[in-house]
Amino acid sequence: MTENRLPHPGWMTRRPWALALRLFAPGDIRATPAQLEAFRAFAAAGDPLADAVAEMMARLPGGTGRRLFEQALRHGVGTLDDPPPELVEFFASVDTVPYWLDPDLLRRGAGVAGRTGLLGLAVVMPCASLYGGYLASRANKTLLRTGELDAMAPRRLAETASWWVDVTTPGGLGRFDAGFTQTLRVRIMHAQVRAALARRADWDREAWDLPVNQVQLTGTLLLFSLVMLLGSRALGLRFSAADRAAALHLWRYVGHLMGVHPDLVPASEADAWRLLWLEAATEFLPDDSSRRLGRALMDAAAPLLLPPALKDSPTARRVLTNYLFSYSRIVLGKRNADHLGAPDSRAYRAAVLGTAAGVFALESVRRLVPGATRLSERAGQRRRTALIRRMVAEQRADRSYGRHDALRSPAAGGGRALGPGAA
Repeated sequence: MTENRLPHPGWMTRRPWALALRLFAPGDIRATPAQLEAFRAFAAAGDPLADAVAEMMARLPGGTGRRLFEQALRHGVGTLDDPPPELVEFFASVDTVPYWLDPDLLRRGAGVAGRTGLLGLAVVMPCASLYGGYLASRANKTLLRTGELDAMAPRRLAETASWWVDVTTPGGLGRFDAGFTQTLRVRIMHAQVRAALARRADWDREAWDLPVNQVQLTGTLLLFSLVMLLGSRALGLRFSAADRAAALHLWRYVGHLMGVHPDLVPASEADAWRLLWLEAATEFLPDDSSRRLGRALMDAAAPLLLPPALKDSPTARRVLTNYLFSYSRIVLGKRNADHLGAPDSRAYRAAVLGTAAGVFALESVRRLVPGATRLSERAGQRRRTALIRRMVAEQRADRSYGRHDALRSPAAGGGRALGPGAA
């Protein structure tokens, strides 16, 4: 390729990302202008199969569309007497197993995620993946139009964490298992939100692109795959090349089920890095919305994660919040952390680095002891399952996403505006 590559975004040239690029990136991941232009075209693309199902659900009266979708989801589209063509086409796509899917890699990828345990669920996922995702200001516009931002933040965190655990639980991506079915519910929810926002008078498509577009779906996929791995390594967890390949294979299948365009689903770690660069160069443009959403997550995290006996303790909340988001400052870098309003405490950063050193030492022992990896995966899975059950129960999380059925497509008319908790 003779065309010149574009320069790195400024924050990628500073710590810790400059170091991460040298240590972990597969060579020069920068794009050419033509590659960047091709990538940006996906900002105008939705998810036609899911969009058609969302329109069908809005068109049919009395919740009929939701009932048909749920029956097809839970029992198969073949159990419907006269299924709408939108459902037939949608489920023909998701029920077809891709030629590249490897069940052994799915199992290993789920084990890798399970081994992150409470560190992955309570630290990396909220404080690197979700918090860092708020640097993408165009995607933030969707969340800011759902209403009651502060009140909804704990429930959004519980619902997102629940979905993440579902898809990374061993066996969770079987056709009728929770990871598979929850991913399709989330996919239809995205389509409903996309339709509702696209017709709003205050949606600036020229500045913000199509709501919940393919670029943003790809960014979500990367935040839960490559960024999760990087954030976990920063806390001392160790993954072999085979571990990382298995984890990314699992997320490749999740991306397929999410409706990410095949051209944007990374098939390898190198693909994921190149896509992350494209996202960084075009989407990670923080503004006031980044700080507002970051503040809401900071306020929600500690009360949600603390055990019941400590939830009402201001000291416990303050300590945990400072610890969690000092980790964010370490992994996101000073400039990004400043944009988001993360605390800047040398003492808490030292505590996080101490944790990382201890975890790294334990991980080094794990790799030498026969059977220790399997035990670590099982223990991690048990701990995160117990925490997520409590979080979902406390927040009364809506795992059906049925509240979005009140949204209406332009063709259906009526309905209500996008309301609280819609994304």
